[in-house]
Amino acid sequence: MRRVAVTGLGVVSPLGNDPASFFDSLVAGRSGVRRLEGRSFERLGVRVGAPASFDAAAFFPAARVRMLDRVSQFALYAAAQALAASGGALDGCDRRRAGVFLGTGMGGSETTDDGYHILYAEHSDRVKPYSVLMAMNNAAASWIALDHRLEGPNLTYSTACSSSAVAIGEAARRIAHGETDVMLAGGAEAPLTFGTLKAWEALRTLAPEDADAGASCRPFSKDRAGLVLGEGAAVVVLEDWERARARGAPVLAELTGYGLFTDAGHITRPSVEGQAEAMRRALAHAGCGAADVGYINAHGTGTLANDGVETAAIKEVFGERARAIPVSSTKSMHAHLLGAAGAVEFVATVLALSRRTLPPTMHLRVADPECDLDYVPGVARTAGEAPVALSNSFAFGGTNAVLVARRP
Repeated sequence: MRRVAVTGLGVVSPLGNDPASFFDSLVAGRSGVRRLEGRSFERLGVRVGAPASFDAAAFFPAARVRMLDRVSQFALYAAAQALAASGGALDGCDRRRAGVFLGTGMGGSETTDDGYHILYAEHSDRVKPYSVLMAMNNAAASWIALDHRLEGPNLTYSTACSSSAVAIGEAARRIAHGETDVMLAGGAEAPLTFGTLKAWEALRTLAPEDADAGASCRPFSKDRAGLVLGEGAAVVVLEDWERARARGAPVLAELTGYGLFTDAGHITRPSVEGQAEAMRRALAHAGCGAADVGYINAHGTGTLANDGVETAAIKEVFGERARAIPVSSTKSMHAHLLGAAGAVEFVATVLALSRRTLPPTMHLRVADPECDLDYVPGVARTAGEAPVALSNSFAFGGTNAVLVARRP
């Protein structure tokens, strides 16, 4: 089995559109959550979200913008960033051994929402001619492959909130098994449309707007009231370790473990055993024990159900050691990016290792007896010497994915 290096990162997020800005905002405890303004949101009962500040016209020609849903714009920009940061991962590479795996839960939801509005609200018989190509879930991955001539495997994963964590884990497997040499992997999501938000509102999982809008998402706090939706993308460059070292690449971390487990219990209710088993499998794959783990980037959605279950799952896996491991939910700042969440949080995890700084969980106002671990409340912290970090991603439908990164 070959080792897998992480050599490039790219991010579009509510906290900044590059890895440095994104992580600096996390460390500073800034929130990207705010009240959503504009006529398209006036009929919403919950008007809080975490939009990315992203001007597509600054990065793409006007003709191309018209062919790209917002989700593809995010993904393309993040992929280009990651490749640039990798120091030439594709130079001299056989493009038939380089591919792209991307995760998304909603695909081109802006295009879909606009199309329905044109048909049913404006009573028009015509929609955008590229609607199908813009809305299809694999559009973003396909555009990345076309832009960079990646002729190897190209797959789009849709497992709700764990989509991009699955994409990264599966991409790493392709390299480890010798099928590819370089993979671009991650996820993208752009769900802040009226129709999508209205559907989530009907599910009764969204947090109401707090008096301080930026504090609406409060993972692990007893007064938590639900999740907040955000948008963005993250893409990482994964390479065969020996190839990366031979070309002098900037190796940020080694992706050593990937655990995937479907609890098959309930379509929305999280499972302690399902989450715990995904963590166990990831640690076993990484060949490391509890003492090696110095940080867990939690799924930490801010819902009443998830946070207590995830806490219990961490305790089940780590026993007494659980209380000594710092755990934080960066969703408290960038909100829940659905299918892109796993990739964005994996980038945060890699940067926490490489910078030896742990981002905090913000807005943890009221202690919850069921959530009694060290959640790094309110203030970032210097990382300890333990070289391993976990990134948890759990999903509606029960697909639980965990990624393990090691400081090189």
